Amino acid sequence: MPDLLLELRSEEIPARMQRKAAGDLRKMLTDGLVEAGLTYEAAREYWTPRRLALDIRGLTARSKDIREEIKGPSTTAPEQAVQGFLRKAGLSSVAEAHVHSDPKKGDFYVAHISKPGRAAEEIIAELVPGIIKSFPWPKSMRWGPASAKPGSLRWVRPLQSIVCTFGPETEEPVVVDFEIDGIRAGNVTYGHRFHAPGAITVRRFDDYVSKLEAARVVLDADRRKEIILADARNIAFANGLDLVEDEALLEEVSGLVEWPVVLMGEFERDFLTIPGEVIRLTIRANQKCFVTRPHGAAEDLSNRFVLVANIEANDGGKEIAYGNGKVVRARLSDALYFWKTDQGDLPDLDQLAESAAKFGLDLNKPLDQRMARLDHLNVTFHAKLGTQGERVARIKKLASQIVLRLSRQPNFFQGDQRSGATLDAERIGLHEAATRAAVLAKADLQTEVVGEFPELQGAMGRKYAALQGEDSAVANAIEEHYKPQGPSDYVPSHPVSIAVALADKLDTLVGFWAIDEKPTGSKDPYALRRAALGVVRLVLENEIDLRTHYSSGTVSLLGLFAASFVDHSIGLRLRGYAEYLQAAQKLEGVGLMPSGFQSEILDGLISQEAADKFEEGSADRYWETALSLLAFFHDRLKVYLRDQGARHDLIDAVITPQSDDLLQIVRRVEALGSLLDTDEGKNLLAGTKRAANILAAEEKKKKTLVAETVEPALFREDAEKKLYAAVNQAEKEAGQAIQNEDFSAAMLALSVLREPVDSFFERVLVNDEDQAVRANRLALLARIRAATDQVADFSKIVG
Repeated sequence: MPDLLLELRSEEIPARMQRKAAGDLRKMLTDGLVEAGLTYEAAREYWTPRRLALDIRGLTARSKDIREEIKGPSTTAPEQAVQGFLRKAGLSSVAEAHVHSDPKKGDFYVAHISKPGRAAEEIIAELVPGIIKSFPWPKSMRWGPASAKPGSLRWVRPLQSIVCTFGPETEEPVVVDFEIDGIRAGNVTYGHRFHAPGAITVRRFDDYVSKLEAARVVLDADRRKEIILADARNIAFANGLDLVEDEALLEEVSGLVEWPVVLMGEFERDFLTIPGEVIRLTIRANQKCFVTRPHGAAEDLSNRFVLVANIEANDGGKEIAYGNGKVVRARLSDALYFWKTDQGDLPDLDQLAESAAKFGLDLNKPLDQRMARLDHLNVTFHAKLGTQGERVARIKKLASQIVLRLSRQPNFFQGDQRSGATLDAERIGLHEAATRAAVLAKADLQTEVVGEFPELQGAMGRKYAALQGEDSAVANAIEEHYKPQGPSDYVPSHPVSIAVALADKLDTLVGFWAIDEKPTGSKDPYALRRAALGVVRLVLENEIDLRTHYSSGTVSLLGLFAASFVDHSIGLRLRGYAEYLQAAQKLEGVGLMPSGFQSEILDGLISQEAADKFEEGSADRYWETALSLLAFFHDRLKVYLRDQGARHDLIDAVITPQSDDLLQIVRRVEALGSLLDTDEGKNLLAGTKRAANILAAEEKKKKTLVAETVEPALFREDAEKKLYAAVNQAEKEAGQAIQNEDFSAAMLALSVLREPVDSFFERVLVNDEDQAVRANRLALLARIRAATDQVADFSKIVG
């Protein structure tokens, strides 16, 4: 079968657009071919900095003839219906239609459509110009005299030539003839613009590739990447160095050259006093070069870098390497200036005293100065969420609450035999470190290096914190509070880093929920899904218990939401103190907060004096927003657990709208899964579902009566008595186990119901003629449902 070769050669294609553009070209052409009635065996796209190419194998030479019937309206139908049929069928008059008869429906019109097949060359010649004219470049341009005419061709850079050949391997292929804006398709292309700029006549894809290679063009981008990586490793090794590999840079560089030539440049060793991250980003961003490190070194860099040229120079690339070195030196000089400037005093130091006092900053320390300036300049975090200074104040307050909870958790001090006084001192130290880290976490946003390289925020904060003598826990937390930034990113494990990371993410989530800026569909401009997943991973992978215990109950995430919402309201003037108390009372009324919550948490978090300045707001808004945010966390938790292999139905079975203890949810899912892996669990599930189904059916009948309590005196069968006793025992033991947070024991307590439930359904007729007995038996089924509901909603479990 014939093969198709298509090449669109232009002045230049930006590296960041090449891969997608080649994929778009393949999809647009193959979709068009299939829609036109052609089939193909394989299609692959290729790209270089100057061309997009397609190799389509096994393309049918001609589309099939099409014969079809289009059924129309009755011959007695209104004229309007007949005309609509004619337009649909492409007929000019009713005389061109046929009349068919049906014994039931009578006579009706039918159009017999016959479309002869078309040659593939004709279809291709029609498709390709349309694809070129409508190609989805992110940015495109017009050029030449024709650019002044309306509707003139647009392309990413001036389109220079088109190759389009078609034919079987055993015959001479033909040129598919078409023209677009004066560019006629042919079988001539051009090689490397410096090494082989002359014309090259090609026939089909195989000789096209080989002739381009001879003309110093490597067509396959993946092969260019392999060449660059292998040569870069080799040249580094030959100089006693290791290449610092960078996949994203490798992808970009492979899109900048058609004939990769790997060289090595160098810069003065004095620049190695700059942090390695800064050197790497400077060289990468400005010169698209790779850095190297001494062989076997883990962090230190060398003063040699690897560059990729597009030509083989007569001098072996010495001048190219020297020229790149000059630019690198200039850029590193700037970076060195930024690095040293960040360690000195700010020129506006005398204006920062008020901000320094607000955050307890030491203006003798450079990083403290930068934080004071961040607050003093009122740098905006978000137009509706206030300044960075206000945000830091909220994070500090929330981090201090979180670290106090962490400092009392046994998994951070397990097995410690030190005295209580020593542990208390350490806990105080953790609290001081967390508040200090929270205050300095955003300070590096005012540094020169982060201004030049925003991706280094956090990392530079850690370095500057270490330079001014901050505790290692503080310095590390400044960098780690942004983490984890994805499903595979590192999760901090130190209490100080965890506290600041959680506070930062929760403040972001609560703030954007408060202003109703939630993710919609695939849009998530503020990375709120990532922030929520970060909270989930921090809590679960560190086994953190976020609950706060009160005399009347406990709260976990909802308690942190409350504290954060209050702090946001101080800055946003969303609602007043009285409205918060009303909201808390409403939460209690629907069972989402323990009794006394408003007096134990909200009192004292906001002063009456500050509250008097607030505008009035809706009492309902807080709890509705809090539940909406909690539901968002549930969605992220489900995604996380499913990725870990948990069953979706088990997750749904244990999560309720008010479940705000992430760790407890996971432990319930694990325990439930273990129970259902046993025969007892499977049979219990079947029996429980049967009981629930009977109850659901009876509850729909308004006349059906279910007794409020089970009355043992109405039992007639031993199976009823045994089930009643078993339910009482299971309910008590499961409830106690849940109080002790031993969910495996709770499941084990329920598993004893398996045999009495089975026996009950074998020997007892629920719908007894005696209404009192029937209502009593239904009440017994309700007790089964209530006992199992303590641990999970068995009705949501598949099976």
